[in-house]
Amino acid sequence: MPIITLEGPQVANLNTRRTFIRELTDAAVKAYGLPQEKIIVILHENSREQVGVAGELLADRD
Repeated sequence: MPIITLEGPQVANLNTRRTFIRELTDAAVKAYGLPQEKIIVILHENSREQVGVAGELLADRD
């Protein structure tokens, strides 16, 4: 059972998140030749206050 785990920024729009999950699942179905019921997608969404690049928070880079 493939598990896709993605770390990234928050996807604020619920419909966009639904589409994203659907498209990731479809890609995995094509790659693995498995039914979509076997594909698990987990999003780890991080706010800009929780991510640092080059020693500074993304929230401070605006």
